Amino acid sequence: MIGIIGASGAVGRHTAAALAEAGAGPLRLGARRPSAVPPGPWPEGSETVGVDASDPASLARFSDGCTLLVNCAGPSYLLKDTVALAGLAAGADVVDVMGDDPVHESLAESGAVGPDRCVVLSAGTVPGLAGLVPLWLAGAGPANGPALRMTGYAGGLEHATESVAADIVLSLDTGGAGGERFGHPLAAWRHGRRAPGVLRVADSAQAPYFPHPVALQPLLTTEVERLAARMDLAEADWYNVLPGTQVRELLTALPTLPMDTAEQRDAVTGRIRRAAEVDAAGGVPYYRLVFSLSGRDWARTCVVHCDSSYRLTGAVAALAALDVLAGRIGKGLHYAAQAMDPQATVEALRANGDAEFAVHHHAAAPPVPGDAAEAVEDGEL
Repeated sequence: MIGIIGASGAVGRHTAAALAEAGAGPLRLGARRPSAVPPGPWPEGSETVGVDASDPASLARFSDGCTLLVNCAGPSYLLKDTVALAGLAAGADVVDVMGDDPVHESLAESGAVGPDRCVVLSAGTVPGLAGLVPLWLAGAGPANGPALRMTGYAGGLEHATESVAADIVLSLDTGGAGGERFGHPLAAWRHGRRAPGVLRVADSAQAPYFPHPVALQPLLTTEVERLAARMDLAEADWYNVLPGTQVRELLTALPTLPMDTAEQRDAVTGRIRRAAEVDAAGGVPYYRLVFSLSGRDWARTCVVHCDSSYRLTGAVAALAALDVLAGRIGKGLHYAAQAMDPQATVEALRANGDAEFAVHHHAAAPPVPGDAAEAVEDGEL
């Protein structure tokens, strides 16, 4: 039995569908409102069950009898390790589409992951796939020496779910050990360490392979830091891409908004969702990840394009679950980007039609982000 928490949500329904398509199951489809779970078809023996992801007793009842628990519910900064602990207590392995550093640190310190259990965290798009594609891209061309520099971009035009909006608000004040946040704004990776304040926010900028001028917000995440150390990069930059003006303006104002009470945080969460809806109105939804790698005498870029980051996250979570079930990920506590096979993951996403992966080879490294008026090399998807 594979239990899916949040099976009615934007990510969970795609995770469930991908697992059913792969022939995995039966599935226990969990949601706060079971009537919101899609009708399937689901594997024989599947069931839809009500569950409250914030209630340990409800989670314990749901997890009982599961071999694997997949958490697609949020907000992750509120749930933290609640779902993982319930699954482990029931004797199940766990896959969590988020579960960033605070969850990893908590589980590691408590010793909750025994020698016979497997937990995979950050098994989504960002984090998750963002830490796998550069590893795959490094081997997607002639071996002309190691990669020395990486620049990554992630963003698109799509609606924001309540969990995503709430995570944005909660992540401002919640982090890992020492109170650190999920990432470090304006920081970059330079010569083996984090370098604070070396990048700048850019408005009306032209990001490579994005169709319109965007706002670029530099954020050095812990996932990018782990990736840069693993690849022994001299430099790594990461930008969150914001195509819509309403979301850009609201995120810029976030630190000044009152968020001392639950009511105030709920109000800001609602404003983020409404801003995303306004930005997306009348447009064609899309999501892109762009990774540029370069060495001493080579450079190439991978453009990952899909119509929904939620569908792509669900697909990655399903692949992580299949890896755990097949024993391709060993026992212990893992981040998905460090445990999943980059080539096998990309090939599966391509074969299943979850995203397009286009690789472009350059004579030199692509230009750094600049004004919209500057010329930027274009490519075909």
